[in-house]
Amino acid sequence: MQEWLLEFEQVHYTYPGGQQSALNGLTLRIPAQKRCALIGQNGCGKTTLFLLANGLYKPHKGRISWQGKPLQYNRDYLMKLRQKVGLIFQDPEQQLVASTVEEDISYGLCNLGLPEVEIQQRVEQALVEFGLTELAQRPVHHLSLGQKKRVSIADVMVLKPELLLLDEPTAYLDRLHTRNLMATLKKIHASGTTILMATHDLDLVYRWADWILVMDRGRLLLEGKPQDVFTQRTLLEELQLGVPLIYEMLFADGVAEEGPVLERLRQRILNLFRYF
Repeated sequence: MQEWLLEFEQVHYTYPGGQQSALNGLTLRIPAQKRCALIGQNGCGKTTLFLLANGLYKPHKGRISWQGKPLQYNRDYLMKLRQKVGLIFQDPEQQLVASTVEEDISYGLCNLGLPEVEIQQRVEQALVEFGLTELAQRPVHHLSLGQKKRVSIADVMVLKPELLLLDEPTAYLDRLHTRNLMATLKKIHASGTTILMATHDLDLVYRWADWILVMDRGRLLLEGKPQDVFTQRTLLEELQLGVPLIYEMLFADGVAEEGPVLERLRQRILNLFRYF
């Protein structure tokens, strides 16, 4: 039986002063232990979903549940929730709050009131795990964008969340930093953390994700494994999302020839592109 970590049931949310709902009856479930990708056009509600999932916003209608129990919106509950549901913003500048890398990673732990010895141990472990030891005393404003992204992930992972939410994590990164980031996420997932990533990079989604969620206008339109979602080409084209490059190559005319030999060849080629 599938275990769901986070569930949205008929959730509505409209920003103050907004005329249109950002989420319009969203029903969605995040499966545990999966690498999930969230795709959709800008304005479809991806970031709003993340802010609601982390308890930063409260839905106007509907219910959000964590491990089968509805979210509560008191201070103590939300502090515990944000240890379990970590959120990484697209712009790391929104997340870095302290002077140095070491201080920034310790910030969340200090807010929890943990013993100083435990804080030091966790920070040192995070510095090693995320390759930040040599940068520990570096001022955060002296870091490159790729380094800031790593620190922002370390800030969250030091709290040991069960679900990690990433909003456009590869935005503005070059190819090298993107590959380094994906290697980091591979280790995080291998440690048992479920990941939900919002991204426009469909090639990345195909190579990386176990499960895909497609949103449009504040609703979930489609979900499933990559091979099932990306064969829904007509719908994805209507949403102006398109398909990964490998699907463009294999299904250039929109119709694939049938036959067991061609199908086996097609699957081999598709699998070769999944290197994450």
